[in-house]
Amino acid sequence: MEILAYEVQHDEQPLLEQACAGRHTVHALDMFLDAHTVPLAAGHQVVSTGVNARLDEPVLRRLADGGTRMVAQRSTGFNNIDLAAAAKLGLTVARVAHYSPHSVAEFAWALALAVNRRVVRAANRAREFDFRLTGLMGRDIHGMTVGVVGTGQIGTVFARIAHGFGCDLLGRDVAENPACLDLGMRYVGLEELLARADLVSLHVPLLPDTHHLIDAAALARMKDDAILVNTSRGALIDAPALVETLRAGRLEGVGLDVYEEEAGLFYVDRSVGGIADDTLARLMTFPHVIVSSHQAYFTRTAVGQIVSTTVRNIDDFLAGRTNENTLVP
Repeated sequence: MEILAYEVQHDEQPLLEQACAGRHTVHALDMFLDAHTVPLAAGHQVVSTGVNARLDEPVLRRLADGGTRMVAQRSTGFNNIDLAAAAKLGLTVARVAHYSPHSVAEFAWALALAVNRRVVRAANRAREFDFRLTGLMGRDIHGMTVGVVGTGQIGTVFARIAHGFGCDLLGRDVAENPACLDLGMRYVGLEELLARADLVSLHVPLLPDTHHLIDAAALARMKDDAILVNTSRGALIDAPALVETLRAGRLEGVGLDVYEEEAGLFYVDRSVGGIADDTLARLMTFPHVIVSSHQAYFTRTAVGQIVSTTVRNIDDFLAGRTNENTLVP
């Protein structure tokens, strides 16, 4: 089977080819799947996509008309796919429901620690042989109250790391996780969590109920010296409201691995032409804000699991089977 894979990162391609070896031929593209690039998929029964693909009804129709029968998305999130349209067009859609939760949880802590201890600012100064400590003072993580919004697999790993640091744990989720309760986590409402936490980390999926979960009102409830980290989905945070909060001199630091309007920006080199997104550009001007390029999942372990699961999804489709990753059979 010949598979056309969009949005394949340079370091991901060897792992994808290795997972397909002996069974499938992969044609890897570094571009996103959208209305402009969908003609390239013509004649390919299986198309694999990344999280930044725009799989709305017109794109899905072009895929179906070109002979595509399956979309195998290499991510957990699927809010970029019109599942109802896919079902109507007879397209099978699968995702990767699970991969290493440690990859994302560890990166969330990397952002939190880097923001707290001003690591990026210190490293940039040191490159210019400026070794002053002015403006680099952070706080001990030990003893902080850490709020974990979403205590699924990733949130639980994040909480375990916090427990290892000696933090008090607050949690918010639709159901309490016994593994987090064993760590001493106390589940509270979101308003109380935001008001009490020194560090807030988001680990919930993007759903209608979680869109702009952290809006102006939520930000107003947070401590002036709190740290906010988001490694889940960009639209959990109202970015313009976050800019206004930072302009007012509030929040000790922010670590963002995701951004609401990241499609077409992240995974692309914009260093020459710059960007037209004023909100993102403004966020990048704050010295206590770190924005990374949706890379929390990007470890050899996690990407290896993602590509192997994707290939299994394709094999099951070709054999007429569904599995736990099937969104549209």
